[in-house]
Amino acid sequence: MGAKKTRAVDAPLTPNRKRILFLVIMALLLISGALLFNAPKDTEIIEVRFPSGVNLQAEVAETPEKLLFGLAFRETLRDDRGMILLFEESGLHKVWTKQYQFNVDLIWVDESKHVVHIVKAAVPCASDPCEWYGPSAERTRYLIEANSGFADRAEVALGQELVFALRM
Repeated sequence: MGAKKTRAVDAPLTPNRKRILFLVIMALLLISGALLFNAPKDTEIIEVRFPSGVNLQAEVAETPEKLLFGLAFRETLRDDRGMILLFEESGLHKVWTKQYQFNVDLIWVDESKHVVHIVKAAVPCASDPCEWYGPSAERTRYLIEANSGFADRAEVALGQELVFALRM
């Protein structure tokens, strides 16, 4: 008569199968842990205080992507909100408004937190070539982007010292 066939499910786990199963489970645990602990953190918001008493809740932009895009692709921005771009070092930082959806005020600030350059109502740029905005000679470390009209409401002027604390 014919030989009896055994099903693979009935076969006991051999040491090699146990080792493979253990490695697969460990790999899944390591991947899960890496995703959990390296998940993107919530965007940090800091308060920027102007001498006029006006405060701006500013989203901190310090990653290359946020520094490149700024407020691009955003549909709207609340009047009390903005973005502060933190450049790695002081320099002649220029930006454009490519793919912005609304006019913005741009306020460049130096290392000592003094306003050194202001552009009011920078217009969105839909296609190249786009205009570049920024100081021609003053070195800056920070750039604040806010809705058009903010600089007037906050009475922003050259030389003013702003107050904000960065948490590193």
